[in-house]
Amino acid sequence: MANPLKQLLKDTALYGLSSIVGRFLNYLLVPLYTYKIAAESGGYGIVTNLYGYTALLLALLTFGMETTLFRFSNKEGENPDKVYGTTLRMVGGVCLAFLVLLLCLLKLVSEAMGYASHPEYIACMGLVVAMDAFQAIMFSRLRQQNRAVKFVILKFAFIIPNILLNLAVFLALPRLFDSVPALAEIWARFDNGVGLIFFINLVCTALVFIGFARELRGIAYGFDKALARRMLSYTWPLLLLSLVGILNQVADKILFPYLLPGEDGRVQLGIYGACVKIAMIMAILTQAFRYAYEPIVFNGSRDRNNPRTLADGMKYYLIFTLLAFLAVMFYMPLLRHIIQPSYWAGLKVVPVVMAAEIFMGVYFNLSFWYKLTDRTLWGAVMSAIGAAVMILVNVVGVRMLADSSQAYMACAWGGFAGYGVAMVLSWILGQRYYPVPYDYRAMAFYVVVAALMYAAHAALTSLCNLPTVATLAVGTILLLGYMGLVYIGFRRSGKA
Repeated sequence: MANPLKQLLKDTALYGLSSIVGRFLNYLLVPLYTYKIAAESGGYGIVTNLYGYTALLLALLTFGMETTLFRFSNKEGENPDKVYGTTLRMVGGVCLAFLVLLLCLLKLVSEAMGYASHPEYIACMGLVVAMDAFQAIMFSRLRQQNRAVKFVILKFAFIIPNILLNLAVFLALPRLFDSVPALAEIWARFDNGVGLIFFINLVCTALVFIGFARELRGIAYGFDKALARRMLSYTWPLLLLSLVGILNQVADKILFPYLLPGEDGRVQLGIYGACVKIAMIMAILTQAFRYAYEPIVFNGSRDRNNPRTLADGMKYYLIFTLLAFLAVMFYMPLLRHIIQPSYWAGLKVVPVVMAAEIFMGVYFNLSFWYKLTDRTLWGAVMSAIGAAVMILVNVVGVRMLADSSQAYMACAWGGFAGYGVAMVLSWILGQRYYPVPYDYRAMAFYVVVAALMYAAHAALTSLCNLPTVATLAVGTILLLGYMGLVYIGFRRSGKA
């Protein structure tokens, strides 16, 4: 029998190719946007705000059916093809209804969101999120069938054209303004190129459908009403879970313009959104881990979801995300150049947001207790409490800091508090309903070591006012020290 942890590492590497490398390539757009869209223009605030809405809508339109597809495709007595066909039709119908409603109410929705002068932005992103939701089911089908290569290829079928078109718009198009004045008018009409970002996304998302010709045939597998009722009974708590979970990630970006209205709010949101991108390496690692880990837990042998396997997965996740945290913080003098210097005032959010992402990843690892015991309602309740805490911190914090130039710090601490509360609640309830023998001693050791190294590096570089080269050297030494401790720990446990 294959070792499930070795399978986890293998699948993480392959799925991580599309997630990590893909996100890295998309990172190339961050300097492009921030160097071409001045912080004081507030243009990047528009991008941050609208992508916050699309993330929330994506959770709504998929309504937990990705996880439900895994669960029912591997349930005894269920036909995997019928499960897929039913899922595809349900999600497709919801997406179509959403689009019709949005287009009928486009003017009202645009005004309510603060984009009365640009309803085309809302229509464009509505189309994008509907297509993304439908494609999410087909991507899940690839994962469920362990077709990781096609998964990676289709992910890059979006990423590469998206990057090339953005480079063309922001680097090549302005060179044509003198010879083609109409292009300059289009550029100005769409907030100096900002609005064109959304149309590029639409084009690239539509292109991906070409590669899904085989998966689209799944609609012909039919629709089973009885099966649909069983799936909806399982998935509605996951819908709540997904919605409140994504609220923890994007509510700050949606609420901020309402809490701090006007141009200043849009400028601050743009600064916050740009700096958060640096911290997103933690989200990349968590996503790659999830893509590989969910099929392992839900598919196949009982050994794959036994408590010891879950405990090991948690420990390894924590060890390597702490390594990522230290690497980002120690090499910040280099990484900060990903964004334009006018955005650097917001770099204080990076360690807070990265810590919040670690909490989110731990919460994800803890979440298997209610998924494996079919107590998904508990997941929704815990995530709702976390989201409520996050929103409360945002509302109170932004209002308290409204007169400062860094009101967005409340957003960072809101995520930290929200994920932290949800994580603790999940651990308490999980140990009651599905006890897992976590290696608390080892995990606490690595957390304390990472915290001490981070504090020592921050204090040393601040108090001694070290030059950049010396700061990087100190960080490298500390990072190697952490890696050495990890290696020793693995040797002692027999995992190396």
